[in-house]
Amino acid sequence: MKTIRLTAAQALVRYLIAQRTEVDGVEVPLFPGIWAIFGHGNVAGLGEALQEVQDQLPTLRAHNEQGMALAAVSYAKARNRRQIMACTTSIGPGATNMVTAAALAHVNRLPVLLIPGDIFAGRRPDPVLQQIEDFGDATVSANDCFRAVSRYFDRIMRPEQLLAALPRAVSVLTDPAECGPVTLAFPQDVQAEAFDYPEAFFAKKLHRIRRQGADALELGDAVAALKAAKKPLIVAGGGVHYSGAVDRLRKFAAARGIPVAETQAGKGALNWDEDMAMGSVGVTGASSSNILAGEADVVLAVGTRLQDFTTASRTLFANPAAKLIQLNITQFDAAKHAAMPLLGDADRTLAELDAALGSWKAPADWSDKAKSLAKEWRGAVERAQAPSNAERPTDAAVIGAVWRAAKPTDTVVCAAGGLPGELHKLWRSRDAKSYHLEYGYSCMGYEIAGGLGVKLAQPDRDVFVMVGDGSYLMMNSEIATSILLGQKLIITVLDNRGYGCINRLQNATGGASFNNLIDTINNGEVHQVDFAGHAKSLGAHAEMVDGISGLEEALQRARAQDRTSVVVIKTDAVATTQEGGAWWDVAVPEVSTRAEVRAAHARYVGALNNQRLA
Repeated sequence: MKTIRLTAAQALVRYLIAQRTEVDGVEVPLFPGIWAIFGHGNVAGLGEALQEVQDQLPTLRAHNEQGMALAAVSYAKARNRRQIMACTTSIGPGATNMVTAAALAHVNRLPVLLIPGDIFAGRRPDPVLQQIEDFGDATVSANDCFRAVSRYFDRIMRPEQLLAALPRAVSVLTDPAECGPVTLAFPQDVQAEAFDYPEAFFAKKLHRIRRQGADALELGDAVAALKAAKKPLIVAGGGVHYSGAVDRLRKFAAARGIPVAETQAGKGALNWDEDMAMGSVGVTGASSSNILAGEADVVLAVGTRLQDFTTASRTLFANPAAKLIQLNITQFDAAKHAAMPLLGDADRTLAELDAALGSWKAPADWSDKAKSLAKEWRGAVERAQAPSNAERPTDAAVIGAVWRAAKPTDTVVCAAGGLPGELHKLWRSRDAKSYHLEYGYSCMGYEIAGGLGVKLAQPDRDVFVMVGDGSYLMMNSEIATSILLGQKLIITVLDNRGYGCINRLQNATGGASFNNLIDTINNGEVHQVDFAGHAKSLGAHAEMVDGISGLEEALQRARAQDRTSVVVIKTDAVATTQEGGAWWDVAVPEVSTRAEVRAAHARYVGALNNQRLA
């Protein structure tokens, strides 16, 4: 057996370079790059190994470990999980800064390879700088935090362990069902140790997407349920995109006359003006989708984990006779909500369903009702997004301005707070990749870092990031990274002076405004952040504007810039789109001195009676 002597760090890097994948029939690197912030836990080992191969595996420098890991996750999402980025940090805070990003990737079923440095496997210098010492377990390090939020976790204690760990890691990252974050904790002394690795270990390997077909019995049950349906509805989730099933679903829905509602991750599966496009579903749903969901007798959920925002906390599918078919690549999700499981790849299984259904179509009166409701909803969207002369416009009006500034093939990026709800309702997708929201983990701070990942994945698109002032203050450092890497973003900061979304939720559950809006803190003492000035200090073009007309003009100037631009606008912290929506289960205190809370609790108890628990 022919061998080559390498350090463990060199071996890991060489293995990553050897992994290949296919995107639209073209062979490309599975790992097109690695994000790195170096410290004493990785600079000597991995740092030296990466420097040697920077022409084959580009190393990207960031300013915050969580930010770079979020960028890596958003890159994978934008590439439909076909390509994956890695991230390496030092031990201690550098490593634990990535835990939030790992959790986000886990929730959203998105692949990312995390390689945090670790304490010395040999323990000779213990305790080292930044080492967490567990008084009862000497094997514990800070990296054990990743165990709960990783689909696969390993600690490389000897160089030869890579021979087993790396194939397993890549298997998880590329498997449609197992897909999620992988953490390989890498002790700093092991990184520098050498081993005689088999040359064959570094042979090129091509990874293709696995397309599992449906079980014949499950397929038969699903076909029978659909053929008996009088009011069928499709709920499209992120799996539609990841499977590459967008065109298949569009043709299937159009041919069968079945209306399609979209989750946050599924949005863009249909263009907004297609006949069967009902818009968003659930708590942040369109009235068209939610009305149909309440009446549907068969719901075909495709590639969605049906979290509470989608199901309105299990109240949305109100027809007592409704049957739920869960078409999903994972058994874990396919079995949820007492569903009829239909385990399989979305694209392949939709094709199998289509073939088995023959000439069946949904009843014409149901399809016509769907078209009518969709037309009404589109009118509501148009009204909500209309330009306004208000001194502090609504989020909806700002969304309208950004939508008009964006081309059909541009992408809007957002994450937590009130904006995702408004965008889910109001953004009119004109392309399958025009909408990129992170709402599985609802992670404040994803927006700008996520926008950077999307831009790296889709360099030919303009990326419009929408972010509230609260999220901007949590994580803005990747503005500087976007300048450093020459990746232009167009960022709109909506300054409503606080956490407006949670303030509205606080009020809706009977609570008084407390600790959310800046003007209610410190006796209302005026405090103003110069967001435009701050963005300029990071190297961006930036300006503060007044009103929607000012925003429209500024967005055009931003388009003409050759670098990241930030446009700041003050917005209304209270107003939100009232049309559409559904109930959300947020527990209200049983005991309170506030009459408003007691009244909210009574409403809450009444709403619980509408939940379907099986």
